[in-house]
Amino acid sequence: MAKSLPKQTRAVIVGGGIAGCSIAYHLTKLGWSDVVLLEQGQISCGTTWHAAGLVAQLRATHSQTNLAKYTKDLYERLEAETGQATGYRQTGSISLARTPEREEELKRQAAMAAAFDVEIERISFDEVTERAPMLRTDDLTAAYWMPGDGTTNPTDTAQALAKGARAGGATIAEGVKVTNILTGNGRATGVVTDQGEIAADTVVLCGGMWTRDMARPLGVTVPLHAAEHMYMVTRPLEGVIRGQPVVRDMDGYIYIKEEVGGLLVGGFEPTAKPWGGDGIPDGFEFQLFDEDWDQFDIFLQNGLHRIPILENAEVRQLLVGPESFTPDNRYILGEAPTVDRLFVASGFNSVGIQSAGGAGMALAEWIVDGAPTMDLNDIDIARFHDFQINRKYLHDRTTESVGLLYAMHWPFRQPDTARGARRSPIHEKLAAEGACFGTLFGWERPNWFAPNGTTPEYEYAWGRQNWFEHSAAEHQATREAVTLFDQTSFAKFLVQGRDAEAVLQEVCAGDVAVVPGRAVYTQWLNERGGIEADLTVTRLAEDQYIVVTAAAAATHDFAWLTRHIDDRFVTVTNITSGMSMLGLMGPKSRDLLTALGNKNMSNEAFPFLASQEIEIGYARVRAQRITYVGELGWELYVPTEFTAHVYEALTEAGQDFGLRPAGYHAMDSLRAEKGYRHWGHDITGVDTPVEAGLGFAVGWNKNVDFIGRAAVEAQRGKPTPKRLVLFKLEDPKPLMYHDEPIYRDGERVGAISSAAYGHTLGASVGMGYVHHEDSVNADYLSAGTFEIDVAGERIPATASLRPFYDPTNERIKA
Repeated sequence: MAKSLPKQTRAVIVGGGIAGCSIAYHLTKLGWSDVVLLEQGQISCGTTWHAAGLVAQLRATHSQTNLAKYTKDLYERLEAETGQATGYRQTGSISLARTPEREEELKRQAAMAAAFDVEIERISFDEVTERAPMLRTDDLTAAYWMPGDGTTNPTDTAQALAKGARAGGATIAEGVKVTNILTGNGRATGVVTDQGEIAADTVVLCGGMWTRDMARPLGVTVPLHAAEHMYMVTRPLEGVIRGQPVVRDMDGYIYIKEEVGGLLVGGFEPTAKPWGGDGIPDGFEFQLFDEDWDQFDIFLQNGLHRIPILENAEVRQLLVGPESFTPDNRYILGEAPTVDRLFVASGFNSVGIQSAGGAGMALAEWIVDGAPTMDLNDIDIARFHDFQINRKYLHDRTTESVGLLYAMHWPFRQPDTARGARRSPIHEKLAAEGACFGTLFGWERPNWFAPNGTTPEYEYAWGRQNWFEHSAAEHQATREAVTLFDQTSFAKFLVQGRDAEAVLQEVCAGDVAVVPGRAVYTQWLNERGGIEADLTVTRLAEDQYIVVTAAAAATHDFAWLTRHIDDRFVTVTNITSGMSMLGLMGPKSRDLLTALGNKNMSNEAFPFLASQEIEIGYARVRAQRITYVGELGWELYVPTEFTAHVYEALTEAGQDFGLRPAGYHAMDSLRAEKGYRHWGHDITGVDTPVEAGLGFAVGWNKNVDFIGRAAVEAQRGKPTPKRLVLFKLEDPKPLMYHDEPIYRDGERVGAISSAAYGHTLGASVGMGYVHHEDSVNADYLSAGTFEIDVAGERIPATASLRPFYDPTNERIKA
């Protein structure tokens, strides 16, 4: 075996589960025959071999759905292409609802499915029992049918992908253990195995539950934790139809699949059993855990309820094996932010079989092209923060995240576990004010504030939740008086050095060659003109800038910037932990800062986008006149140790101006009214500033060939067949969230990318990309009638290219 391993290859893949085999297969399809896949055991060992083999199309986001749809299409043709049986069958699937709340979720999923071109329909209970006669239906409220779903044999499918990869020239070596990843000059250079070293231009880690510990020595964060996943298989049962649909009874935490005339019953329990936090034992390849009927009891009882014939079934096996889960239930894909040419595909949260085809295709294209060819933001490895590989954090979150797969997917749902990791210096003060905190990448952030006598806890619903009116009051106070937002979680990078301007001018689409004390709103683009970041860059001195971006984008944006420094004299320091950020917003914000002794706050002395130092109490604070809520306001940057004092000074003086704290729900509703984009939803790496209506932020006249310039210049002044459009529902009651289909004159033309309730406007407002082969412009919008599908009901909507609130920016520049 040692002699057969090459000393050098173009790409080496570590891990021969279904994801690794898919990546190898797709690399060869793209013309890379010089590929080596190494598996310490045998193909499909670890997790793949004992997966239930469900193949569903509809996922939580558009990008994940596209990858799942591709997977299904691939599996349909794979056996004919390779000659290797896969066991794939298009059985369809049925999702059941026991409650009106679950039915509402399925209605919204059905609308979302239409936006994603996935077939789904509501069916009668007679149709349910016609397709799956053994099911009890008398306690159900609804059922939905997805004819395109199916099942496959995971081991056979992995073998088919491996066979296809070999046919394309790839070398697949089993029984070879990788002991170390080689790096040099900030990039992956190969691997060390128990049979020698292999040099490689690209290294791909897809070792399942082993991946976290393989990546850790390299400083690469792969936050995943294994948990016990279990299902029961019966012997053949009378009344079971061969090839009958997969059934999901999520209110009962279970899924049901026909298996050789019997039934396979598994699920995702509310309190899971994490495993392997201290490492995965050597040789754990085709091993299982001991049967645990106590843990399985919740599935058994719900299975007996839904399938009464189970009571007389003969159990062939209770299979208990490990699956890897991530803190946010989204899998991990992409290039490591800290090591070039090191790619990761792992943490599939029990959807690896139904995702592997698309994930392998997407990552292979990324490897070959050097950049993603589609929007992968929601599964990009760069979304995570370093602390998230903390073992206790992962263990505690995994107890909950497994069950969240089938729990009600409420809007704004917050996890209960692994909380309190990151807090701003005024956390306790905000808690005393009645803050109800949400969490984002470990940050505890005030989402809304409960008045005296009200408990600051979520009561989830699909309609107006218990915080709706409280957040509306915060929204109104921002529009009419003044509010204080704790934005400490926003990421802040200090960029210093004699080449700071040169680097930022290349990275920024906007012109940042401004005088010190000036802020610039800008995007960072990729070579295709897609938006990689949406942020502000403020010049502090000739050789010093501060970059401020969203908390969720911290790792991604830091990596993007540092990757483009090359050998120039620039340093980038993440100063987020050393500096808090408070947003003072509203028409009375100037009066409040003036009352604190700052006499030069006028529009002339402190214009929009100016950045100056002011005094608040005993502290020196950098005040930046900018807003994400569409009102006069300042972002206040405060050294961490002064934050509590500054907060006290502001709240004391603010009593005379009606100051009140406000949370992130209010910020979201305010920015939605103003049409401010949200990176990751409204703007991503596949959307350009021209398409997003952000051409005003591009430095068209600057004499710098910034990244993506050629691509956006080619769109400038041309017809725009894809354009971000703002929408306001004409009915004040329905609530949009995201992914609702957009119809023009009865034809589907797009989907909502983000939305919130506009309390000033008195209706839901949102935005989404509209597609028209000629051009999406004001004439096109005015000539059509628009509707938004909200949970199966088409609601008339007004479409606009301009913000519905303050379209001329009079208020922010007052």
